Amino acid sequence: MHTEMWEHPAVQDNIAELARRGVHLVEPESGRLAGGDVGAGRLASPESIVAAAESIFQAKDLAGLRVLVTAGGTREALDPVRFLGNRSSGKQGIAIAHEAAARGAKVVLVSTVGAVVPQGVEVVRVESAADMQGAVAAYSDHADIVVMAAAVADFRPAAVAADKIKKAAGVPTVVLEPTPDILAGLGARKSPGQVLVGFAAETADLRANAVAKLTRKGADLIVANDVSQPQVGFEYDTNQVVILGADGSEVEVPLTGKRQVAAAVLDAAARVRSAAVRQPPGREGYDAP
Repeated sequence: MHTEMWEHPAVQDNIAELARRGVHLVEPESGRLAGGDVGAGRLASPESIVAAAESIFQAKDLAGLRVLVTAGGTREALDPVRFLGNRSSGKQGIAIAHEAAARGAKVVLVSTVGAVVPQGVEVVRVESAADMQGAVAAYSDHADIVVMAAAVADFRPAAVAADKIKKAAGVPTVVLEPTPDILAGLGARKSPGQVLVGFAAETADLRANAVAKLTRKGADLIVANDVSQPQVGFEYDTNQVVILGADGSEVEVPLTGKRQVAAAVLDAAARVRSAAVRQPPGREGYDAP
């Protein structure tokens, strides 16, 4: 429908009455409409409709909790055209955001990539590690569960060229400096009852490296995968992980879809939170400062 029809008081009154009667609504999305104009009124995407239907039937074990998820690989600028980056597609983090929303959580997704997400999920787009650090800082203190699934660059160019670097000038020398360690910062100031989940993409010594990162970063859980294995990790729709806990727990998730991995990660986070604190009443919403 056209935006004027959707926003008409009679239509809104009828929508409100349907909601009052318990009808589940998937609201229209914004975009280009049949008449050539742009606005709210487009049929929701199939992904949004499926997510809404799924959320109706799924257990709401995360209802009342606020979940912050990061996704995608950061881009660290070399010049206005080029950047240092990595192969992360963001698919695993986005799957976690979908799973958390379906289970009743209030979700904020901080992402370097565009994503189709369920209604109610707030998406904050970022690009660099510094951008992500700022966005995470704005929401993390209010989150019950923080899942740092993003592949944050460890280094960035110390100086960014103001103009495009030309080949004719010869091979440039790029001096790198460390990026902010977002996960370690979160671990250092984690509030009581908050659950912090980190990720470790490795190519060797998976458990040893993951356990070391778990301890070093002050996380409650580390989700580790060997991205050198077939169909695992970056860009694939499948993943195979081991979820290691600071309490010594270990959960093996064999090769499966990333949504199934997301469910296992949130199951583990829910167990840690349940063991640490009871959910206090009256904490609905996700109010950033």
